[in-house]
Amino acid sequence: MGSRVRHRLRYPRRDNACLNLGGLRDRLFSSSQIGPIHSIAVLPLANLSGDPSQEYFSDGITDELTTALAQNHSLRVVSRTSAMQFKGVSKPLREIAQSLGVDGILEGSVMRTNGQVHVNLQLIYAPTDTHIWAESYDRSLKDAISLPEEVSQTIAAQAKAPPPAVKAQKYVNPESHDAYLQGRFFWYMGDFNRSEQNFESAVQLQPDYAAAWSGLADVYGTRAVDWQIPPAAAFAKSKEYARKALALDDSSPEAHNTMAAIYLFHYWDWPKAEGESRKAVGLNPNFAEAHLILSKILFVQNHDAEALQEQKISSQIDPLSNPSSLGLAYIYDRQLDAGIEDLKQKAQFRRDFWVEFNLSNAYAIKGEDRKAAVALEQAYLNQNDTKSATAVRQIFNKNGMRGVRERSLNQQLALAKKQYVSPWVLAWQYGQLQDKEHALAKLEDAYKEHSAFLIFVQKTPTFDFLHSDERYRTLVKKIGLSPAW
Repeated sequence: MGSRVRHRLRYPRRDNACLNLGGLRDRLFSSSQIGPIHSIAVLPLANLSGDPSQEYFSDGITDELTTALAQNHSLRVVSRTSAMQFKGVSKPLREIAQSLGVDGILEGSVMRTNGQVHVNLQLIYAPTDTHIWAESYDRSLKDAISLPEEVSQTIAAQAKAPPPAVKAQKYVNPESHDAYLQGRFFWYMGDFNRSEQNFESAVQLQPDYAAAWSGLADVYGTRAVDWQIPPAAAFAKSKEYARKALALDDSSPEAHNTMAAIYLFHYWDWPKAEGESRKAVGLNPNFAEAHLILSKILFVQNHDAEALQEQKISSQIDPLSNPSSLGLAYIYDRQLDAGIEDLKQKAQFRRDFWVEFNLSNAYAIKGEDRKAAVALEQAYLNQNDTKSATAVRQIFNKNGMRGVRERSLNQQLALAKKQYVSPWVLAWQYGQLQDKEHALAKLEDAYKEHSAFLIFVQKTPTFDFLHSDERYRTLVKKIGLSPAW
């Protein structure tokens, strides 16, 4: 059969007998063409409602199907965020499967009208582009909530994998579920204000809805870690909501992972962070974000080899949403050549600011300034900032990397007069210039603020020049880190 292009619905509703009418399928597809499925990706389900405002619903069903399948520990399930990179993309399924590193693809469509949900799904064995299974489901909005669990059992059988354990289904108010799906939709888009509003609507409609409380915890945790607001108040809210989620459902890997991140980034309690993180991984080994957080916890404790391995697992499950993470992990481990190679490969596949930015830093650490400048210029181009890209090229040609770094520092200092800028960011900028006094001063400010990323001070090569300074060593001990020098 020829290559399929996603979102072209080729199979109308049918039952298993129709799929194998007169033994036709068995004659067309020999068993040698269909192997066991060891890994699977759920591609974004097409929204067939004709209403663009319903995208959140089709994306939400995609997300919940992925989560349900991920409960099967014998399958490697690619994360939702990586699979979402192919939303609306016309590309042969074999190429998509190769990009995601899977041998199974689940695709289909969703249509919601008049309180009813119609879902078409089909499973493809990617190596031979062979159709394995297709089914259509019609459910009321109330009953559609349990559909992902039902499908996960069917897919396990089709993939020749042991079925996942059946979880007891708790009642979810359909209106609360709808608000939750909208909250997740906006969270993934980075619109945290609208995400918060929808999650709050969900818990107001159903106060015992654990997933919605976990969503609120994620909103505030992300705001704190991404330097959007001072961290103390944000982490306090995140912890409050995560605890509510766990009180309602202690089996939630997402809530345990949020608690792990809170203990890591805010409370600097490595044992509690690791305990929560390992619970999250144990509950869902296919949860890429849990492996990523565990990797960071292990790096902070100087368990670098295990930390790197956890990041590799995370990147295998979620290869596209955090493309610079593995390269950065190599840099933390001071494997600069491996980090550069990984980041170069990621840059070929996808233009991303942080991939090129970290690549620039890695080249600079090695003293390859021209390559560093070229990568930094590309980083700005990746986010359509031609003004900064041009400035990098012109300043480098005139004053080298020091001139480029001075420009970057001055930009941050000017911004800090107008809005909040993390002292960690300023410390890093001064560190790039080898300005010991200002770097140490800003690191102290970061300590007073309990800045989230200060915990990586020993892993960040920019600060290696401070290792012999007693003020730096005192700071490291105050943070609670074991010395890495």
